Amino acid sequence: MALKIIDTIKKRLEERPNELIKARKEGQKVVGWQGYNIPEEIIYALGLIPIRLGVGGDDRLVEIGARYISTKNCVFCRETVGLFAENKDPYIQNTDFLAFDATCLQTYRTAEILQYYFKKEIVILGVPRNFYWPEAKTYFTKEVEYFTQRLEEHAGVKLDSNKLAETIELYNLTRKAIIKIYDYQATKERLISWEETYDILQAGYFLDRKEYLGLLEEVLEELEEKQGRPVIEVDEDEARIFISGSVIPPGDKKLIDIIKEVGGRVVGDDLWSGLIPYLNVEIEDYTPAGIALAYINRTPHGALPYLDLETDRRIIRMKELIKSFKAQGVIYHTLRYCDPYTFKAKETKDVLQQDGIPLLEIHTEYAVSDFEAIRTRVEAFVEMIKNKQ
Repeated sequence: MALKIIDTIKKRLEERPNELIKARKEGQKVVGWQGYNIPEEIIYALGLIPIRLGVGGDDRLVEIGARYISTKNCVFCRETVGLFAENKDPYIQNTDFLAFDATCLQTYRTAEILQYYFKKEIVILGVPRNFYWPEAKTYFTKEVEYFTQRLEEHAGVKLDSNKLAETIELYNLTRKAIIKIYDYQATKERLISWEETYDILQAGYFLDRKEYLGLLEEVLEELEEKQGRPVIEVDEDEARIFISGSVIPPGDKKLIDIIKEVGGRVVGDDLWSGLIPYLNVEIEDYTPAGIALAYINRTPHGALPYLDLETDRRIIRMKELIKSFKAQGVIYHTLRYCDPYTFKAKETKDVLQQDGIPLLEIHTEYAVSDFEAIRTRVEAFVEMIKNKQ
């Protein structure tokens, strides 16, 4: 039985586009953003409305996007371009300018395409290739400060330190609430599923952040009320799956639906569209420079190169989450032409194998032609996990 508050969140998402239209008429500006290291706290503190752009799962939009960007780019980037080319998505229609970071170079390429073909005004945040070097921290700090200046020009106001501190506290509380909800979804009681948790997380990229925190608190209140009372029959031989790899944006349900259909249960993820951006963000100095250092010290994006697997924070964090969520196997999802995550699949599998954790790589795109092939492989993987119990 789904939580009652989930229906409220869905309703608010349906109402959100009209709210943006009204806000823009009243003089507010909407910033459409995409990336992993965009400091959303700064956007919000300036009185701008941040909306994260990008959906998945629609091969028709991928085809439209391929008229403008190479078919050797990942389908998520092609679908993003397709959204702008079609110009029917209400969030695309109601953005005043865009903010992209250069964490993933294909995302950066998407920004170039949107600027060239669709004349979009874009603010780019530069990102170093290696977050571990002292020079990289200096570079990224300067980039975030320059990014802030560009946003100030668009907002027509200077960043107020008190407003920024208030916003950082708001985002810190949001991160804590999301982490708590993730803990609930992994319990045997199944008070909330990973799929519901993931949808709730995605909703936050569209709703006003103050309202969103209130909704998260209502989710937690309802979960606390139901604690200790299983809502569905518990399968003692369940296959607990952890999802890693490429982005899984709103609309891309193929793999998730298949896992559920064949009897698997997703209990966690380290997706950059999922939980991982909310972990270990420790902002000590409430300034743009302080935000930059907190972002650079959290788990780095998989698109960034790193060769020492023993000290790779991405691998270390993945293993910690697998243990925390009591996952029994990893499905490593890679989109076609998402080269960084595809190249890291083998090394990730080898590292996890040392701890006896099986990994299945699923290489796919948004077409339905590979549905049955993926289903067969996932079903065999789930059965293998169940047989080991």
